[in-house]
Amino acid sequence: MTKDAVTKLNYEIIRSERKSVSFEITREAELLIRAPKRMKLEEIEAYIANYRGWIEKNIAKARQRVETTKQYTEEELKEKAQAVIPHKVRYWASVMNLVPTGVRITKAKTRFGSCSAKDSLCFSLYLMQYPEEAIDYVVVHELAHIKVKNHGREFYALIERYLPDYRERMALLK
Repeated sequence: MTKDAVTKLNYEIIRSERKSVSFEITREAELLIRAPKRMKLEEIEAYIANYRGWIEKNIAKARQRVETTKQYTEEELKEKAQAVIPHKVRYWASVMNLVPTGVRITKAKTRFGSCSAKDSLCFSLYLMQYPEEAIDYVVVHELAHIKVKNHGREFYALIERYLPDYRERMALLK
């Protein structure tokens, strides 16, 4: 790898009293390089060249994360949720032959959805930051609680009947 190829990567070098070089990809998909104060720039660039594949792969992952979690205002997310979720609940409820007593949109940050003992469903407006397949999974998951109130085998068998790929959809939420 030539020096020109190394310099095309945008990065910031932070020098300190350390003994080794480390790379950090920030949440904003930027590369930080931590290096010893006395290390020559050419040596740092050699490290970058050696780890270029790892660096590029992880910067790409970070950029993808930034794209999929674009920052919308709570109001925009709520409007989108109010337009999308009730329609999905009606569709899946008819497919599953279940009837929720109500549907609400909340600002919950620690859970995507819930089902009350009286079969009323709540969905977090933050669910709108995820792909449609993930949203459908959460809707089916909460509807399944109308019939099965726990997370046992019967519960997941019910979900799997309607979403055979539910595990992959669930992974999209992580």
